[in-house]
Amino acid sequence: MAHRIVIADDHPLLRAAVRASVEKVWPGHEIVEAADCAEARAAAEAGGVELMTLDLHMADSTGLQTLMAFRQDFPAMPIVVVSASEDRRIVRNAREIGASGFIPKSAPLDVMREALAAVAAGDLWFPEIAEEEPEDEGGDAVARLARLTPAQRRILALVAEGKLNKQIAHEMDITEATVKAHMTAIFRRLGVINRTQAVLIAHQLDAGAPGVEG
Repeated sequence: MAHRIVIADDHPLLRAAVRASVEKVWPGHEIVEAADCAEARAAAEAGGVELMTLDLHMADSTGLQTLMAFRQDFPAMPIVVVSASEDRRIVRNAREIGASGFIPKSAPLDVMREALAAVAAGDLWFPEIAEEEPEDEGGDAVARLARLTPAQRRILALVAEGKLNKQIAHEMDITEATVKAHMTAIFRRLGVINRTQAVLIAHQLDAGAPGVEG
């Protein structure tokens, strides 16, 4: 199967910029553009993906929880986050979750190519803000959320959207009893006692960059 590079971003101009850099680093590779997470996931499931660049805030994305889901479901696929956020907490959490790189969307094209070339060579690439002195910013949240199964992560994301158990059951095509069982497991794995506390932990992943797109 031919090696492919997946560029996942909902902004066509940004996809074009990333594509130009990818073509320099991986000449001759097939490039697949995805405008949302569903398209990106379909491309990953098709196999043969050598690298994915991932925008954290597409329409159907849940920020770093989306990155966590891709890392757990496709552990052999390197992922480079390309994001409008330059908050060090987001950068550090992305690295902790297992991203191979983090490129701010404000980075010049030569920096983007440098980052992608480093990842292509098997290295990691993160901006200098990731090396600043940490302040215990969300690392515990990353560890606890990593314990959840894919179904539990999906349910937690829906809870964070304000959905009730009945609505979650309908959306996921499962029974309310199954939702309740998952919620009990989520509380246990996160070390919380209610939905509000669970949602607060989920939000810690992307805390520090409210309202940021990408």
